[in-house]
Amino acid sequence: MGQVAERFDLPTNVLRHWETVGLLSPARDSADRRRYGREDVVRIAVIQRSKAAGMSLDQIAALIDSESPGRHTVLEEHIADIDRTIAEMQISREMTEHALRCQAHDIAQCPRFRSHIDDLLAGF
Repeated sequence: MGQVAERFDLPTNVLRHWETVGLLSPARDSADRRRYGREDVVRIAVIQRSKAAGMSLDQIAALIDSESPGRHTVLEEHIADIDRTIAEMQISREMTEHALRCQAHDIAQCPRFRSHIDDLLAGF
């Protein structure tokens, strides 16, 4: 377990937790030590990448279980979350680029900068 955990820069307790919640099921040797095969390592990589993408362990469980009821719904909802995040990041990037080039001393008073937050100010 230690080598696999080290390879993925994870504490061993994370791998044990993933096993407890059913995301991993490595084989055991005669001394009851975990033996991670290639497919286990692939699953760990999928879990790690999915967590980095903002998926919960429940969502990841649906992702890696083709028989999971509601699998497509979970994945479609995650795609919608990713799309919202991308849109927010694009707005943030545009705001930051504008702030970098703007000559205003108080960026919050710049009309062009404020256009990036008009949607949040609607109704105030």
